[in-house]
Amino acid sequence: MKTNNKIILLLIIFSDLTGFGNLSGLASAQEWIVPPDQVKVLSPFPFKDETRKAGEGIYMTNCKSCHGDPGKGNSLALNPPPPDPGGEKMQKNSDGDLLYKIREGHGAMPSFKNVLPVSSIWNVISFFRSFNKQYTQQVSPKVGSAGQTKISLNWLKDKKQIITVVTNEYNKMIKPVSGEEIQLFIVRYFGNLAVDRIKVTDSEGKAAFVFPDDVPGDSLGKIRLLVRLADETKYGEIKADTMMKIGAPIWRPPLNEERAIWKIVQKTPLWLLISYVVIVLTIWGFIFYVLYLLRVIYVIGKG
Repeated sequence: MKTNNKIILLLIIFSDLTGFGNLSGLASAQEWIVPPDQVKVLSPFPFKDETRKAGEGIYMTNCKSCHGDPGKGNSLALNPPPPDPGGEKMQKNSDGDLLYKIREGHGAMPSFKNVLPVSSIWNVISFFRSFNKQYTQQVSPKVGSAGQTKISLNWLKDKKQIITVVTNEYNKMIKPVSGEEIQLFIVRYFGNLAVDRIKVTDSEGKAAFVFPDDVPGDSLGKIRLLVRLADETKYGEIKADTMMKIGAPIWRPPLNEERAIWKIVQKTPLWLLISYVVIVLTIWGFIFYVLYLLRVIYVIGKG
């Protein structure tokens, strides 16, 4: 009986050490199924040196910390490890696979759907493909290239909503663009802030976004807004970038204001000036005292 218990204990330890005890969890973590209609999605523009360089910059900012340097195999120690962009595992993916996976995320891989526009993700894929000498790109024709697609914004103050309207003009006929995903962002210095969730345009090409009351703007309450269609593979990079007076007015004093004590001496508080002078005099006094003691020691030693 004791021998059987020992055997069972050894099997449990072996299972934990080798990972066989968690095969189901490991398999589910590695399983990443891309919908069939997404596998064959192609970039709307050809990959060039410009797109590769743009993609490299985006990769270094958003991806390198986990995936490491392409071709170096120095990704972050995760389970499963993030694939090397220049490795065979990554390059086996179709362009559509890569687009879907970067946008949607899975497990430890975050979603970049609300962080990067589709055109930026295509630039990253362009950077990936630069490590594959056997790769030959296929470019997708723009389905929405016929005519001109536009996005307009309207502010409904009573409902605290921003109404976006997407239309397409062709042969002097204007038609609404319905059934398309659309995103709204507040433009910030360090990344765009998503407003509400992704919406789908209705039969009139409209989508309503609820706008928070406490979003800070400039001194007049102006906020820079960016709205764009999510499916750039169909329409290209369609977006609207505008300023709207819908935020909470925030006054940010310039550096030469009274409390900006680091700007000019005249505006520095008296207590800070006195403290600074006392500290400087104390330091220099200590230095001279040390020099004096060294002089005394030298004279005594010479005598």
